[in-house]
Amino acid sequence: MASIVTTLLAGDLARVGETLDAVEAMGIPTIHIDVMDGHFRPQISVGQPVVQCIRRAARQKLDVHLLVERPERYFEDFVKAGAESLTFHYEATPNVALAINSARKLGTRVGLALNPATRVETCYEVLEDVDTVLIETGSENFLPRSLGRVVALVKERKDRGVKFAVAVEGSIGAREAEDILAAGADILVVGRAIFDKSGDGEALRALAQTLNSVGQKAKFSVQ
Repeated sequence: MASIVTTLLAGDLARVGETLDAVEAMGIPTIHIDVMDGHFRPQISVGQPVVQCIRRAARQKLDVHLLVERPERYFEDFVKAGAESLTFHYEATPNVALAINSARKLGTRVGLALNPATRVETCYEVLEDVDTVLIETGSENFLPRSLGRVVALVKERKDRGVKFAVAVEGSIGAREAEDILAAGADILVVGRAIFDKSGDGEALRALAQTLNSVGQKAKFSVQ
């Protein structure tokens, strides 16, 4: 059962309470928070204190996406801050298996993210050990080749009989959302587009309400 989550940083952090209420009204059960360190990604975003504040204000689950170098250094801090799941990048640590194990010991769900230029096959050896594989589709423009990456992961999951969710994050509008879901993705991580006041934003919000409503009835757990 597919579902949509949203990146909280795409909303208005000056009115975080209103943003959280809007997300809840869409039936979105999980908030995705991108943490960037200025090294692995050039931007700098939020840290543990902000996540802790969001945790106190949010009724949703928190998935922290660590776009940082050697993310395993921060796993415990973000779990203490309130993260129910941690997603980190395959490219960001020298020992992916060890990092996954470190997160598991903290009792959190584990997601593994792949940059657009990373071959999807690189993560096949650890698919049994993660809850989610997150495909990045490009921060500025949606990369159509991402659909093939989703199809490959879904096929590998079926062929091997393993259980993990396929998530997609990036420049996702209503049209891209339909294509991604058709490719077999389970989770769409949508940013600014879902808060957009245009028709595209309205379409995404309607899609979110539909998918998440069905997902909750089916007791589908996101992240």
